[in-house]
Amino acid sequence: MAASVRTEVAKAALRQQTIELPSWAFGNSGTRFKVFGQPGVPRDPFEKLSDAAQVHRYTGVAPRVSLHIPWDLVDDFSGLARHAEDLGVQIGMINSNVFQDDDFMLGSLAHPDPRVRAKAVDHHKQCVDVMRATGSKDLKVWLSDGLNYPGQDSIRARQDRIAESLAEIYAALDDDQHMVLEYKFFEPAFYITDVPDWGTSLLHVMALGDRAKVVLDTGHHAPGTNIEFIVAQLLRQGRLGAFDFNSRFYADDDLMVGAADPFQLFRIMHEIVSAGAHAPDSGVNFMLDQCHNIEPKIPAQIRSVMNVQEATAKALLVDVETLTAAQLSGDVLGAHAVLMDAYDTDVRPLVAELREEMGLDPNPTAAFTASGYAEKIAAERVGGAQAGWGA
Repeated sequence: MAASVRTEVAKAALRQQTIELPSWAFGNSGTRFKVFGQPGVPRDPFEKLSDAAQVHRYTGVAPRVSLHIPWDLVDDFSGLARHAEDLGVQIGMINSNVFQDDDFMLGSLAHPDPRVRAKAVDHHKQCVDVMRATGSKDLKVWLSDGLNYPGQDSIRARQDRIAESLAEIYAALDDDQHMVLEYKFFEPAFYITDVPDWGTSLLHVMALGDRAKVVLDTGHHAPGTNIEFIVAQLLRQGRLGAFDFNSRFYADDDLMVGAADPFQLFRIMHEIVSAGAHAPDSGVNFMLDQCHNIEPKIPAQIRSVMNVQEATAKALLVDVETLTAAQLSGDVLGAHAVLMDAYDTDVRPLVAELREEMGLDPNPTAAFTASGYAEKIAAERVGGAQAGWGA
């Protein structure tokens, strides 16, 4: 395929790409040392959606917003969904939260006390009700459950409890709803996390049924983990349900995607594109999961969307025919060079041209800055409690 043809094919694919935003990225966040407030931060889920809609307005590819329950609890979720539609976006995945209630100190779905497990299951059923009210089709489950000390609890029994609890939650889903199970190798537990890796997550979802898949958070792995290998394996099994995109230098830093290792992001997207999983009908949801502790929230989300777009564009420009020929002939350096040629391509003009074709400003960050929206919300959102990790 000629380079000019690859460029047009890439633009066509990028035009269909969508990236889901996390509502919590627009609230205040920080570390265990300090949470820094910023002017204009939303005070409720309605204002979070208004900010998220700005990202979609200037990028054109971020039409969905994930909610986190109970952080995004409202009295009228149907009204929240209508508000989203009025802004040109819609509610995406619903995220459960079983890590901030005192009852869950020793676990939630893995807790040794049946009462606590039932409470955790009921919370997920509440999330399913939110899905019905908002039109969401996806439930994301991340468990902070784990152990800090050997002997604290039975490792095998905890896996059995999780399996039983997940089965009850899965049974509560409607036929057109799906579940994705996230994994994380440590934190807040330090000795054992009950769902620490993709293999554990995969075993649990395969036991549930076809509508249960794995969600891969790029920051939830041990240093040096080959994430693109995990992507390839989950795609082979048809069990990659979603991404949580972010960057990490040390642990689960939740920095802007592509900031720490843009080459890794490209390698991940190469596996995605190679399997056709970037297509809208692939069943893979591309989401951001980030906390903007010191940078402005909306521009950081815009930058993150742009980073994913650019990595995808580079992956779409790989000369597949030449790469395959080099691989089959054992041309190690030739095959590597094909990938590097695509990665080294400056795709910013291509993506800027695409935005202009979509009727958008070629520079989303500059366009948002010029809009005056940041100054407007800073002046208007005075008083009340700013949203953060607890709301």
